[in-house]
Amino acid sequence: MIQATGGLLPSPTCLWQASATDRPQPPAGGELSGPWTLLLLGDGSPTRHLQLLTGHPVEVELIAMASEAGVSAGAPAEVAELAEPLLRRQVWLTCGPQTLGWAESWWNQAEAEAHLQDRRLPIWRSLSAGRAELYREVDGFGQVQEPWLQERFGHAGPFWSRHYRFFRHGRELTVIREVFSPALERWLGPAQAESVRNDSSIR
Repeated sequence: MIQATGGLLPSPTCLWQASATDRPQPPAGGELSGPWTLLLLGDGSPTRHLQLLTGHPVEVELIAMASEAGVSAGAPAEVAELAEPLLRRQVWLTCGPQTLGWAESWWNQAEAEAHLQDRRLPIWRSLSAGRAELYREVDGFGQVQEPWLQERFGHAGPFWSRHYRFFRHGRELTVIREVFSPALERWLGPAQAESVRNDSSIR
């Protein structure tokens, strides 16, 4: 498995990406299904969704957490808005025996030290401790591909991805990218809805 400096994996290769507000039709054709639209573009907690779907608590497997000199290659544009020095964190998200997600996040180092004291917890749980108010803004979604994702998920890509930011009191805390396993189709159904039937099938 290829790893970058500090044990961090390189960001996945982006096949295509779009703004969350644009909602273009995916290149492969067919609209994104309703359940996958909610997962990718909704402002709810993905770790909470995974737990509800599978019945298993979400376990975080830390890959690496390391400082970075500047914005890393392949990072979302919003990372440039964070104050340096930066720190990047990468994890696998598992539910029972299955790995259902991979995530990386970018932080100002001081913010990371303040909010990520228990690195085994999902970010949402760390940030919402004490019932502190948070605002999540989904910035974009798309599809990515990488051999190490395929190896760990046990499924061929491409893989659906999204990135978003957390804010508190109008201040940006972190930028997060998540990639989801196709295994979620067991609970959500196919990611892309069936094409509209042609005229002959309607008659």
